[in-house]
Amino acid sequence: MEFRQAMTKTLAKLMQEDEKICILDADLSKPNGTKPLYEQFPNRCFDIGIAEANMIGIAAGLSAYGYKPVAFTFAPFATRRVCDQIAVSVAYAKQNVKIVGTDPGITAELNGGTHMSFEDIAVVRSFPNMIVYDAVDDIQVSQAMKEIMKIDGPAYIRMPRKKAQPVFDEDYKFNLFKADIVEEGTDVTIIASGVMVAEAKKALELLKQDGIRAELISANFIKPLDEKTILESIKKTKHVVTCENHSLIGGLYSAVCELVCKECPQKVVGIGVKNRFGQVGSYAELLKEYEMTPQDIYYAAKESLK
Repeated sequence: MEFRQAMTKTLAKLMQEDEKICILDADLSKPNGTKPLYEQFPNRCFDIGIAEANMIGIAAGLSAYGYKPVAFTFAPFATRRVCDQIAVSVAYAKQNVKIVGTDPGITAELNGGTHMSFEDIAVVRSFPNMIVYDAVDDIQVSQAMKEIMKIDGPAYIRMPRKKAQPVFDEDYKFNLFKADIVEEGTDVTIIASGVMVAEAKKALELLKQDGIRAELISANFIKPLDEKTILESIKKTKHVVTCENHSLIGGLYSAVCELVCKECPQKVVGIGVKNRFGQVGSYAELLKEYEMTPQDIYYAAKESLK
């Protein structure tokens, strides 16, 4: 199932149960998959048009009157274009606004550099009161959204729009603010977020061929980071690699380095975008261009073991 289908299906159920939940879009309800909600809940869905800053301001106002707004747009428009509105009207004011940034990082593919956000986590993670969640697959995002909507406060959810590479099965149980140990290991800790969990899972198979048992952790929340799970793994393996569909500046790599520097100083090898802007390309092409393939993760793990 596509991420947007899973999200819309979940929100439809939640909106049936809670009449305070409402949807806001910035002229992207069809690409983001929320269009069916407009037909089902016409009085609680609002297309604000190409006016993202206004959308966030309206969402903050709705929250101030007791509603539970969920604002959708492409990730760069949901963060860097509306940075001040999030900081002041949402985070500072502690409003119950959920912001969904779609097609983050290289999942923007053919939309190109202007629509390719490598800095969205860095922007919102720096604000007090903000929760930052990076969706792994359709199964997880369905469960995660139910739990995130129970939180009375601001949150940023980043997710691709289209079909997910499966990581979790139907027996998966999402735990709020907890990282998932996808596979246990003893030699090196690989911490991944979002779509990079699937890529890291492939790298584990390459490492096994060399007799290396890697522990794969899905860091579902970049903020708050599940420090306990991550530290326990790093102290066990003594080697660590991070993988993210984001710049190495301000995202998962930064968050893990901040933690490791404070609690158990050691080298952290990062897989992610290295101080570059985006460009047009397919997902597979961009993975290769930005050195984020399973093979790159494999080499990073080998490097960490040196």
